[in-house]
Amino acid sequence: MPVREKFLSAVDLETVPLIRTRMLVIGCGIAGLSAALAASRRGPVALATKSAFMESNTTYAQGGIAAALAEDDRIELHVRDTLEAGAGLCDEAAVRLMAEEGRIRCRELVEMGTPFDRIDGDLAFTREGGHSRRRILHADGDATGRAITATLLDRVSRTPNIHTLENHFAIDLLHHDGACFGALFLDTNYGRLLRVEASATVVATGGLGQVFRETTNPAVATGDGCALCYRAGATLEDMEFVQFHPTTLYLAGAPRFLISEAVRGEGAHLVNQAGERFMRRYSKAGELSPRDVVSQSIFKELNRTGESYVSLDLRHIDPALIGKRFPNIMSVCAEYGLDIRRDPIPVRPAVHYMMGGVRTDLDAKTDIGNLYAAGEVACTGIHGANRLASNSLLEGLVFGHRAGLADAPESTPAFPVNRLERNMPPKGARLDVEDVSRSLKALTWRNLGVYRNGIHLLETVETLKAWMRYVLAEQFQMRPGFEVQNMLTVAMTIAESALGRAESRGAHQRSDYPETSPDWARHSLTAIDKDAP
Repeated sequence: MPVREKFLSAVDLETVPLIRTRMLVIGCGIAGLSAALAASRRGPVALATKSAFMESNTTYAQGGIAAALAEDDRIELHVRDTLEAGAGLCDEAAVRLMAEEGRIRCRELVEMGTPFDRIDGDLAFTREGGHSRRRILHADGDATGRAITATLLDRVSRTPNIHTLENHFAIDLLHHDGACFGALFLDTNYGRLLRVEASATVVATGGLGQVFRETTNPAVATGDGCALCYRAGATLEDMEFVQFHPTTLYLAGAPRFLISEAVRGEGAHLVNQAGERFMRRYSKAGELSPRDVVSQSIFKELNRTGESYVSLDLRHIDPALIGKRFPNIMSVCAEYGLDIRRDPIPVRPAVHYMMGGVRTDLDAKTDIGNLYAAGEVACTGIHGANRLASNSLLEGLVFGHRAGLADAPESTPAFPVNRLERNMPPKGARLDVEDVSRSLKALTWRNLGVYRNGIHLLETVETLKAWMRYVLAEQFQMRPGFEVQNMLTVAMTIAESALGRAESRGAHQRSDYPETSPDWARHSLTAIDKDAP
C-alpha cells in the first residue's frame, strides 16, 4: 500500500521551521489534554490540534463519564459490567486499571472545578445501558464533554511549559528505524509547514466517524491518528469493531445529532411508529441493553415494519426532569419543531465510536519506539467488541494521564533529515477531494454498517484498493486532501478486518456468519506491509 513517504521525500525538511520539546501531544480531547497536563510536570510539552481547541469528540460527549464513586457502587461491579458488554474481547487487566485509576482521575476533575451536576450538594449519578448501577457523572445536564474540556483547557492555559499549536494538522509522524521523533505539521493559520521533534510523542487524535456517511462525530474526526501510526509501522487492533449509537436524530435537514444514552437511562421508551415498545422482543434488558444490542434491535424492527425510523418517547417522564437533565437535546430538537416533553423523537443508529485502534500496552505505549497513543485512537483492550456507555471519557482520562507520564530520553533526538531525497515541491491536487470523500462515505455506510456480509466486504476492499492506487499517490498541499487519504487508509483497515472476522460478535455482525465462534475469541491485528511498492 502506498504511504506518504512520497510527500516527505518531496520536502526539504532542513528548511522547515523546527520546534524541539520533551513531549509532543497531538489532539485536544480529554486524552490529549490529560497527557499534556501530566507531561508538563516533567518538562516542556507541545500540544497540537488540527482545529480549534474546543473542537473534539470529547466536547460533543453528552451522557457523562463512568466511575464507581457512588455509595452503592464498587469497582468490581464496574469491571463486571464492562467485561459483559465487551463480548469476550476485553483485557481484564486494562479494565480493572481503568476502573481503579478512573476514580482517582475523576476526583481530580472535581477538585479542578468541573461543574458536575449535584443533588443537595452531593454528586449526581445517572444510569445508562449495560450499567448495573447509577455511576455516570454528568455536567450541565447533557453537556458533560464540553464542561470537562473547558476545565482541562483552563488548566492547560495556566501551565507555563505547555506550548499550544492550534490549527496545526499532523501530516505524518517523523520516524526512522522503528522509533518516532515527532511529527511534520501543516500550520493552516499561515499555510506553512512546521517540524516538531520530540523525545516522546502521544497521538490522541480521537475517532474516525467521518469515514461514514451517517455519524455523530464532528467534521474533525477523520481517523488521522490511526493513519499516522499505521504509516509509521504501528500495529492496529480490532478495526472491525465500529460502534453505532442507537439513537441519533433522524429528521430531514437535521444533522445526525446524538440523543444521549442517558435519555433511556432516565426512563425513555423506544417505540415504533405504531407507538409500540419493541425492545423486549429482542432483549430482556429492553431499552437498557448495551449499545450493540439496541442498534441491532432497531434495525431488526425497521426491517420487520418497513419503517425508516423508530422514536424515543419521553412523554411519561416529569417535564421538569427533562428540562433539567437534557437542556441541550431539548434546545436542538426545538430548532426542528420538536418539544421532547410531548413529541416523540425520531431516531435511528449512526456511527459513533471506534473500539479498535492503535495497539497499546497499559502504559499507552505502541510498538514503535517513543510513540504512545491514548483515547479513542488507541486500542487498550478495554472496550472489546462493544464499548460500555460512558467508558470512553474515562479511558481517555486514565490512559491520557498514563501516556503523559511516559519516560523519554533526557535530550530530544534529532530526526535524520539527510536520509530524505530532495525533489521538486509537491504538486497541486488534480483530484476532486469532495467527490472522493462522498463516494467513500456512501460505500462504507452501505457495506460496513450494522450488518455486513462477505460479498459486500470483498467488494469494499477491491473498490478501496482501486481508489487508493491514485488517491494515496497524490501529493496534496491542503488539509482536506490529507484527510481523505487518511480516511481511505482507515476504511481499508476496517474492511479487511471485518472481512477476516468470520463470525458475529458485539458491534461486528455478519449476516453470512451470524453466530459467535469461540475460535474468534481473539484480536485482529493489522500492520503495514513494508515491502509493498
